[in-house]
Amino acid sequence: MAAAGGVSTDDVPILQAENLTSNVKSVYYSRTFLSIIGGVVAGIWGFTGLTGFVFYFLIMMIASIGLLAKSKFSVQKYFDSWTRISIEGVFGGLMSFVLFWTFAYDIVHIF
Repeated sequence: MAAAGGVSTDDVPILQAENLTSNVKSVYYSRTFLSIIGGVVAGIWGFTGLTGFVFYFLIMMIASIGLLAKSKFSVQKYFDSWTRISIEGVFGGLMSFVLFWTFAYDIVHIF
């Protein structure tokens, strides 16, 4: 991740738009990738119903903790708010998760 900004003489963080945009894209792409992989795993393991959705949100929670660890728990240095790491891209990735979950489940358990 690129540092989103520096610190001025008044200790007010200055966010650079290019770095912030790059960091948000990284979060979005990593969540989309994990949604696809998680969907395939949930389908292969045979999760159905609410169990699959709980699995998805567990994956997203682990991804948020991983992103926090990668930013060394100083979110304000790389993002403009905590919501960028905690919920950015979670519901967008849900559609990819469901698509690959049902696809993998059908291939392994039905056909």
